Amino acid sequence: MRQTHPIVFLNLAHFLDHYFMLIFPTAVLAIHREWGRGYADTLWLGTAAAVALGVATLPAGWLGDRWRRSSMMVVFFIGLGLSGIAAGLATGPVTLTLALAAIGVFAGIYHPVAIAAVVRLAHGSGRAIAMNGVYGNMGFAGAAVFTGLLTAAFGWRSAFIVPGIASIILGLLALRFMGREVDVPKDEPATGIAPAALRPALIRVFAFVGVAAVFGGLIFNGITVAVPKLFEQQIHLDDGNLMLSGALAAVAFAVAAFAQLPTGRLLDRYGAKPVVLFILSLQVPILALVGQIWGLPLMGVTIVALLLVFGEIPVSDWLIGRHIAGAWQSRIYAVNYLFALGVSALTFPMISELYKISGDFTVLFWILAACAAAVLAAALALPGQRPASVPVAAE
Repeated sequence: MRQTHPIVFLNLAHFLDHYFMLIFPTAVLAIHREWGRGYADTLWLGTAAAVALGVATLPAGWLGDRWRRSSMMVVFFIGLGLSGIAAGLATGPVTLTLALAAIGVFAGIYHPVAIAAVVRLAHGSGRAIAMNGVYGNMGFAGAAVFTGLLTAAFGWRSAFIVPGIASIILGLLALRFMGREVDVPKDEPATGIAPAALRPALIRVFAFVGVAAVFGGLIFNGITVAVPKLFEQQIHLDDGNLMLSGALAAVAFAVAAFAQLPTGRLLDRYGAKPVVLFILSLQVPILALVGQIWGLPLMGVTIVALLLVFGEIPVSDWLIGRHIAGAWQSRIYAVNYLFALGVSALTFPMISELYKISGDFTVLFWILAACAAAVLAAALALPGQRPASVPVAAE
């Protein structure tokens, strides 16, 4: 069998990365009932995965620039699979927390290593970055529906074990067929991030990327973690029908998954500033509205909110790919995702405590709307010009 194009493995890896991180927020609806614990208290266990995800990004980015990215992706697949199986075999809260932390560690490899590889292979194309993002978003949809189906048919443990086995198989296939095209050539220069004339614009880009990482990370993780329980409660699925709430969440994620495709095309054509200003000006009021709606209309409003949240994702990756030299990209992506994924550690306790206090998600979505307003303010400072191509050093 001849070598498979590495982007195929990178896209499948993005699917699995987000799939594994959303298994627990869906499965927790069954776990807390089986263990006789409250939803909010059990959801706290997911903090371990979120913390480990953020912590792992920096060493993963450093290794991605200095070691073989192809080898890092094999470690990603196999480590994620073994961790998923361990979660499925957990005997209580302590062992489940440890397994979730291991999932976070291996999931943390993906973004700083694989996104830099996608940008390199696609020469900074917004369309290619967006397509890769679609696979990641479909991971959310897949996790919501298959976690519900597997839990209903075989119990929540199977929801971790089955994808764990699939990930190990993909890792073995990647070891054999992915090849070395994703690796950074040893002779590629690791100096110079941008020409001096572009550095004032680069500072504004970095400022936006940093703000978007922190506040956008809270928005992204807040809405994706909350959706399964949000639908169960506010579309009146309080009977614990995990399969139905998971299916509704999957539909919402699947519809929103393709929002990145038009964003990618628009970025290549118009640049980041007009695109992100348009998205964020709509995102603020829609996020505020989600927490106020009950019944079936919530489904439509949530889909619009997810479209806007997912549609914004390629912007920072596109900006980094257009302004940062290739030999630095994994490290810059690592710092970016350290903030974006690191704040996800706040998501589980934030949702848990707000849910304990209010019993619903109204306050949570007001907070997420305020976060979107902060990113909108930062976007106003973005340079208006569009870089013609990736930096010379990235070639």
